[in-house]
Amino acid sequence: QVKLVESGGGLVQPGGSLRLSCAASESIFRVYDMGWYRQAPDEQRELVASITDRGNTDTVDLAKGRFTISRDFAKDIVYLQMNNLKPEDTAVYYCKAHIAPWGRPADDYWGQGTQVTVSS
Repeated sequence: QVKLVESGGGLVQPGGSLRLSCAASESIFRVYDMGWYRQAPDEQRELVASITDRGNTDTVDLAKGRFTISRDFAKDIVYLQMNNLKPEDTAVYYCKAHIAPWGRPADDYWGQGTQVTVSS
C-alpha cells in the first residue's frame, strides 16, 4: 500500500514561515496531480493549493501571495512554502496525490497529516 509521508509542520509565530514536504513511501509508476489540503478543528477539509503533472498550479484565495506549491518531478515530492503565517492558518495539513502504483490502477492517496500551529 502506497503511503504519503508529510513533514515540516510545527509551531511558528505569526508572520513566520514553514515549508511542508510530502513524498511517497515507495517507488511509483506515475504521479499525476498533487495537492495540499488543511482541516482546522470543527471545520471541513479544504483545498489550499494543487499542482498538476505538467506543473500548472492553483492556489486558493486565502493562500495567494503567501503560500507557494512546488514539485520535484524527479523525486515525486511536493512542497508547500508558507510565509507570513497567521493564527487562522492553524490546522492539520494533508497531502493528496493521484498515483498509479506499479501494476495497479491510479487512485487518490492521502498523507497522515502534519500539524501547523501559528501562535505567539
